[in-house]
Amino acid sequence: MTNNEFKQWAHELVEWIGDYLENIEQYPVKAQVEPGEIYSALPGMPPLEAENFKQIFNDFQQIIMPGMTHWQSPDFFAYFPANNSNPSILAEMLIAALGAQCMIWETSPAATELEERVMNWLRDTIGLPDYFEGVIQDTASTSTLAALVTARERISDYRTNENGFRGEPAYRIYASSQTHSSIEKAVKIAGFGAGNLVKVGVKDDLSMDPDRLAVAIERDLAKGYMPCCVVATIGTTGTVAIDPLKAIGEICSRHNIWLHVDAAMAGTALLLPEYSWLIEGKEYIDSFVFNPHKWMFTNFDCSACFVKDAGRLIKTFEILPEYLKTRTRGKVNDYRDWGIPLGRRFRALKLWFVIRSYGLEGLREKVRDHISYASWLADRVREHADFEMTAPLSLNTVCFRYKPAGMDEKSLNIINEKLNHKLNDTGAIYITHTRINDIYSLRMVIAQTNVKRTNVEKAWELITGMAPAIQ
Repeated sequence: MTNNEFKQWAHELVEWIGDYLENIEQYPVKAQVEPGEIYSALPGMPPLEAENFKQIFNDFQQIIMPGMTHWQSPDFFAYFPANNSNPSILAEMLIAALGAQCMIWETSPAATELEERVMNWLRDTIGLPDYFEGVIQDTASTSTLAALVTARERISDYRTNENGFRGEPAYRIYASSQTHSSIEKAVKIAGFGAGNLVKVGVKDDLSMDPDRLAVAIERDLAKGYMPCCVVATIGTTGTVAIDPLKAIGEICSRHNIWLHVDAAMAGTALLLPEYSWLIEGKEYIDSFVFNPHKWMFTNFDCSACFVKDAGRLIKTFEILPEYLKTRTRGKVNDYRDWGIPLGRRFRALKLWFVIRSYGLEGLREKVRDHISYASWLADRVREHADFEMTAPLSLNTVCFRYKPAGMDEKSLNIINEKLNHKLNDTGAIYITHTRINDIYSLRMVIAQTNVKRTNVEKAWELITGMAPAIQ
């Protein structure tokens, strides 16, 4: 492809992207294809000769698009969002065009220094103390893994990096029974062993019970285990439960245990001054993560990871082969020492574009709107004779179920699962489910960048209209 052809097609693709975003509600939210359908439509062998880009793009529209789930649809209420926005998309175009590998300061000084600045903006805006330093990772899974490995090296005085776990006691990691699966994955990858992840019981609101945490730690100490890290969650995946950070932090401080906070989705609510209570006890935090690529309208991937002592993080991950030695080492941040990968994308650019394009007040307005829409939906559920809330309303996430009179719990689980699939099969909305004390619950997360209350009203009308017909 020549540069002139590139410019021609770039213009056409931008027009297509603009039309797609403008008309996205016309697409079925969830892909309406069968397993293997896309695979079967693709040739078994790659082409030997160059193909015309017009045909490539035509195949994208004819083969790929039918198999896409449209995460940017305002009728997308599933999982946690992976939002984008117009300024973020434009930044991604520039990131791709520059093609920079931003592993160290010298490979692109602007990328490093912009990252440092925007992470300080975020730190101050969400209310973390100013001694925290931040780095952009790809996902919260990676951020959490980096935190657990750093906690491991802190408690072992960096011996496990040198010698493995030979001669070390069993290190224990604590998290609530509602914690995200990425915690268990990180525990396995970091070498602790899944058997050393202690799942702590929860209170009625599904947040971690500090009393049970304290008992678990004391029990482990009595057995000769070594408590290493507690993972507190601000916004669990199932119900967005908020763990009591201050009480947990006091326990960690008493036993000198690393406290990591997973606020992957809900951390964006800290943009709002009225939600500063979410991190009461922040003085006890050692590491903290939230994902602007979830609820802060920044293209995936962009995970904001903060640490109280960046020196510990760097000491854990730094390695200095000859080809990475520079004259500026020690004078600047070389972010390849702040995590697992050597290679790094220029993620800070899209975060900078988003923050500047919306402004803090524009971001806050959107987040407040989403919370208000969730509150509206929760009120409708409570008012309806045949529906009930299955968990307390938390921020932008509503967990509920269809509960007609005269059905036992097993039948209710079956009928709600059927309802979930029927709703998604319409293509009009996409919701997911969770299980709460073995209750199959419908789960709506109201957080897509351009969602409006009319989208929530339409979803509720569809749900209440379809439910009575489910057998």
